[in-house]
Amino acid sequence: MRKIPKQEFTAEFKEQAVRQLRAGKTTGELAAELGVSDQTLRNWRKAAEAGKLHGAGAKPVTAEQMELSRLRAENKRLAMELEIGKKGSGVLREGPSVKYAWIEQERATYPLAILCGVLTVSVNGYRAWKRGGTPSRKRLTDTQMMTLIRAIHAQLKGAYGSPRMLREIRARGFPASKERVERLMRENGIRARHKRRWRATTNSRHSLPIAPNRLERNFSPAAPNQVWTADMTYIWTDEGWLYLAIVLDLFNREVVGWSIRPRMTADIVTDALAMAWFRRKPASGLIHHSDRGSQYASQAFQAKLADYGMVCSMSRKANCWDNAPSESFFNSLKNERVHGQRYATHEQAKDDLFDYIEIFYNRSRRHSTLGYVSPAQYLRDWEHPRGMAA
Repeated sequence: MRKIPKQEFTAEFKEQAVRQLRAGKTTGELAAELGVSDQTLRNWRKAAEAGKLHGAGAKPVTAEQMELSRLRAENKRLAMELEIGKKGSGVLREGPSVKYAWIEQERATYPLAILCGVLTVSVNGYRAWKRGGTPSRKRLTDTQMMTLIRAIHAQLKGAYGSPRMLREIRARGFPASKERVERLMRENGIRARHKRRWRATTNSRHSLPIAPNRLERNFSPAAPNQVWTADMTYIWTDEGWLYLAIVLDLFNREVVGWSIRPRMTADIVTDALAMAWFRRKPASGLIHHSDRGSQYASQAFQAKLADYGMVCSMSRKANCWDNAPSESFFNSLKNERVHGQRYATHEQAKDDLFDYIEIFYNRSRRHSTLGYVSPAQYLRDWEHPRGMAA
């Protein structure tokens, strides 16, 4: 059995996790989604309420703020019930197998008890179905298959085209052919979101030292923590721009570090790198590849790389293909989540980005480069090769 070091988490990660709890998610559900223990989440929430999550200078949460948080959570629960009822209307008249399969994927978005309540099935019944394995292998009718496709399409916010949709249907235990899924999606106008272009965030017009391209487009390392790539993008909100910096482990395409800031300064990339290091604790010699942006060439960032024993690599000038995996991640993020959204506040955008990165992309999204399994599953299969599915 192969192992990677035990993960640790930065204050920024913990803050976003606590916000998920305050918004209504249960401790058990969020713990399962993030791959941490229930007690860890309780400790983070307790530290946040005591003003200790960020260390000195943080303000404790008052009783009035806690009550306001409770009322907001109650309002969100009611809104969830309405939203689930609307999204799940197509499966309300279906049998338990279709309902349970729909609930299984929706658990990444809604609490189990609320899902079961709206769909008029019991939590115990759902858990019994889970223990019993896959649902009936009986072939679904076209109407039933379209109900399932629409449910997946709505739950994943239009992220999947027919190749990923096919694998998602099969993963839920229903037989399906490539031709049938393609036909039903085409005939019913179900498709993945269209791609859009966006402006670059790289400022390479500076006099700072530039590292050579040591990666040379070798995007397939043999193990985790050998090559990380990094990049930045921007997100518009009604309160102004937000910038997202990420660090991607090329082995399993997992976002191991990220940071979100209202300014595109050097601290955003150093904070993303710090989160990645806390989570993975890589040995010296790891190649860190980025573009030639002034943030990555800055003295502060280069000093952080040296502290961690990492080797710096940078893309050639004006060559986005040298950092294609990071560009691909941002393409998925923008098309599958950000485009079509309107974020009223910075906090709303941060919450949604956390949900996409940590709950959907890293742990659920089927990645074509990884054989249509999630980054987390790909890493688990590498750590436990005898447990890999046939």
